Amino acid sequence: MQTPSANLPLRTDDDAMAQVAALVARARQAQQAIDHYTQAQVDDLVAACGWAIMEPERNRKLAELAVRDTGLGNVDDKITKNHRKTLGLLRDLQQARTVGVVSEDSERGVIEFARPVGVVAAITPSTNPGATPANKIINALKCRNAVIVAPSPKGVGTCAMLLGFIHDELERIGVDRGLAEGLVQMLPTPVSKALTHALMMQADLVVATGSQANVRAAYLSGTPAFGVGAGNVASIVDASADLAAAAERIMLSKTFDNATSCSSENSVIVDESVADRFIEAFSKAGGVLLTAEEKSALQAAMWPEGRLSGAITGKSADVIAAQVGLQRPAFAQARALVVEEDGFGPDHPFSGEKLSPVLTMYRSRGREDAVRIVNAIYAFQGAGHSVGLHIDPEQASAHARHLAEVLPVARVIVNQPHTVATGGSFENGLPFSLSMGCGTWGGNNFSSNMDYRQYLNITRVAFPIPGSMPAEAQIFGSFFERFGR
Repeated sequence: MQTPSANLPLRTDDDAMAQVAALVARARQAQQAIDHYTQAQVDDLVAACGWAIMEPERNRKLAELAVRDTGLGNVDDKITKNHRKTLGLLRDLQQARTVGVVSEDSERGVIEFARPVGVVAAITPSTNPGATPANKIINALKCRNAVIVAPSPKGVGTCAMLLGFIHDELERIGVDRGLAEGLVQMLPTPVSKALTHALMMQADLVVATGSQANVRAAYLSGTPAFGVGAGNVASIVDASADLAAAAERIMLSKTFDNATSCSSENSVIVDESVADRFIEAFSKAGGVLLTAEEKSALQAAMWPEGRLSGAITGKSADVIAAQVGLQRPAFAQARALVVEEDGFGPDHPFSGEKLSPVLTMYRSRGREDAVRIVNAIYAFQGAGHSVGLHIDPEQASAHARHLAEVLPVARVIVNQPHTVATGGSFENGLPFSLSMGCGTWGGNNFSSNMDYRQYLNITRVAFPIPGSMPAEAQIFGSFFERFGR
C-alpha cells in the first residue's frame, strides 16, 4: 500500500490530507470485506452498477443534470453514451476472470492469480460526468477494489446522483448499505485541487481521465498511475473513399455530444483531387464551409486570449455561429462549421483540439502528403491517440498497415465514425472504454484502451519444469556465420 509524501510537487494541505485519509481508511475496510468474494458475487456487483446508470429513467436524469450543470454536450447523446458505453463494457467483462486462477500454463509451470490493487482513485472529467465514473467504478469492482471518484467541479452533481443510484442498486442485491457506501465513494464538496491531489497521493492506484494537468499530477503523485493523452484526432479521406459515406461518418462522429469526446475529429485531411466533392458531400450532411472573414471571426471568438474559450466548448454549431455573429442563413441549420487550413502549431489554433463541432480541413497531394500533414498536426497536439482512415475497402488493409507503422498513434480506425469506434464499438473488436492510452507519444505508460486489466495485480506461481538451456550455437549460430565470433 502506498503512503503519501509531503515533498511531492502537488497542491494539497493538511486539512485535505486528513479528509482524504478518512475516506481511504473507510475504502480499505470495505475492500477487505469483498476480498473473499467469488467471481459470481463480483459479477453481481458489476451488473448492479451497470444497471444503476443504464436504467432508462435514471439514465435520462443523469444526462439532463450533466448538461445542465456542465453546459457541455446534449442530453440525447449523453443518454446514448451512458447506455452504449456501459452495455459494451458489461459485455466485455462478462467472461473476464478476475478472481482466483486466471491462467494456467502446465508446459511452462506457471499459474496466475488475479489480485486486487486496493483503493482506486478515479479522476474524471466534466465532459463525461456520468459515463466515465461508471466505467471506472465497474472496472474497479470487477477486480474487487474499492474506488473513490474525484469528479470535476462541474460534474459533482452528476457524480453524486450516480453514486446514489449505485448504492441503491448494491443494497437491492443484498450488499449492506454501509459497505456499499464504503466501496464506492467520491470526494466531498466543494471538490478542489487540494482534495484531488491528496487522493492521488493516498490511494493505491490512480486512473486519470480528463485534463492534462490532472494526468501530470497523477504521474507526479508517487502513486502508480494510468493517465491518458490529449485528444486532437485527425482523419484522412483518401482519393478512393466513398465520399458520401465518409462525410456521414465524420459528421456523426464530429457532432456526437457536441464534440466533447477526445475521440472527436478535429481535422480532416482530404486528397485534393476529391476535396471539392467532399466539401459538397459534407455540406449535404450539414457542414458549412466558412469564408476567410468568417474564419477570422470564429478564431477570435474561440481563442480570445490565446486559450480555448469555455463559451464555445461543447456547444452546437448553430449556437456557436450565433455567438460569433455569423449571419448567413445556412448557419441556422448548421451541424458543423468547417474551416480550411494549411498551417500547424500555436500560430494556427485551428490545427489543435477544439472540443466543439468545428472541423479543420487540409488538402493533401497524395497519400504520403496526408501522412506528412497528420505528423505535423500531431507534432503540435494529439500524438499517440489515433487516426481515422476513409478509403476504398479493397485498398484499406495495405494503407492502414502503413499508417500503423509510420504515424505516432495507438489506433488506426478504418471506415468508421471515429468517436463511436475508437473507444470500443459493437462493430469492431476494441475494448469499450472512455480512457484512451496514448503510449509514450502522448506521455502515457500504456497504449491500449483502458480496461479491467489496469485494475488488477497478478500473482504468479512458478513450478519446476525440465531444463531447457539452449546451446550457444542455437543462439549465435547464424550470427557467427555472418559476422564471425
